[in-house]
Amino acid sequence: MSRFRKLSQSIWHCQYHVVWTPKYRYKILTGEVVVEITKCIHVFCEQQGVEIVELNVQCDHVHLLALVPPKISISDFVGTLKGRTAIRIFNKFRYLKEKPYWGNHFWARGYSCFRLRAVS
Repeated sequence: MSRFRKLSQSIWHCQYHVVWTPKYRYKILTGEVVVEITKCIHVFCEQQGVEIVELNVQCDHVHLLALVPPKISISDFVGTLKGRTAIRIFNKFRYLKEKPYWGNHFWARGYSCFRLRAVS
């Protein structure tokens, strides 16, 4: 199988390494929270047509290596992913929202993103 993907008018290989953290980089990504975040990321990526190459959830940050089609803006993709996972986490684990330091935000502002080049 080729590393390139096809759309109707183009072939592409847009592989991104995205890293983001919980608010204040607290080490709360453990146990059931990790399971729910992993499940959410898989579901939301599948809905948007994004292929996950590798996903690693550490206790204080998330690494995602994904093939994102060129028709999807990487900033829109990450914004959707962070926003929708935060909603799901707060709905399932209400004790996280009750802590005074969370407010209505689960993830820290921003993210780190690197586009990996296809090697010929």
